[in-house]
Amino acid sequence: MCDDDIHQGLIDDPSVSRRAFGLMTVAAVGVAGSARAAVPVVEKDVEVKTLDGVADAALYFPQGKGSWPAVVIWPDVVSLRPAFREMGRRLAAEGYVVLVPNLYYRLKRAPVVEGGFNFANPEDRAKLGPLRASVTPEGTDRDAAAYLAFLDAQPQTNKKRKVGTQGYCMGGPLAFRTAGAVPARVGAVASFHGGGLHTDQPTSPHLTLTKSHAEYLVAVADNDDKQDPTAKDKIKAALEAAKRPNKVEVYEGAAHGWTVKGSQVYNEPAAEKAWSELLTLYKRALS
Repeated sequence: MCDDDIHQGLIDDPSVSRRAFGLMTVAAVGVAGSARAAVPVVEKDVEVKTLDGVADAALYFPQGKGSWPAVVIWPDVVSLRPAFREMGRRLAAEGYVVLVPNLYYRLKRAPVVEGGFNFANPEDRAKLGPLRASVTPEGTDRDAAAYLAFLDAQPQTNKKRKVGTQGYCMGGPLAFRTAGAVPARVGAVASFHGGGLHTDQPTSPHLTLTKSHAEYLVAVADNDDKQDPTAKDKIKAALEAAKRPNKVEVYEGAAHGWTVKGSQVYNEPAAEKAWSELLTLYKRALS
């Protein structure tokens, strides 16, 4: 599920500023709570030409000589903002070339929401309607191809290695679609509290699985599972039917949005577990 109404409180806490995350080229990262030395990371704001226009995005890669596997991060409903910039920076420090696009580039450059955003406030939720309507299955497929082509054009990308893609909330289905749109390149897909992965519509993300050659990680929020206990079973069955390696897991006690810093439901222990699972997937599948 990815219903706006089950987001709790602020998804983007105004106290968590871009400055607080640090606009530096060095990212200090920790996996599963363990401290690591700072790893130099280059951060760039970029523009990506698509068939529908020009998408604003953030690009990250390790500093220095070398080439690394590429990853596309699809943000949640509030799109590219400091929390997802930090995520891109942290992933790049692990040895990846990372692109984090603005979902709504067709209508507005990021950040699409200024300051705090409260899902309990109907006026705040109403702001997202026109933006969300600009993200269509067909447009996502075109965007996915453009983003992967952009990454493959970067000298830092190791084109001999498969590409990873991960999505959050509404980004989960977009990650699924990416693997269906560019199956020859995508080796791993991760969805975190993703909604609508399996629907009865002809554009349902699960229908892309028969085209895919990727391995899948589907991390489900506890309250999403309680709201619809059958959702995880449907997507698991679809993954098995498509013969796609997968792990579908409910994170007990973790509410929808638990992986994203700045949300009042951010759950650090569960978020670090999900991050560790993601890194394990990428290390295994992006060969």
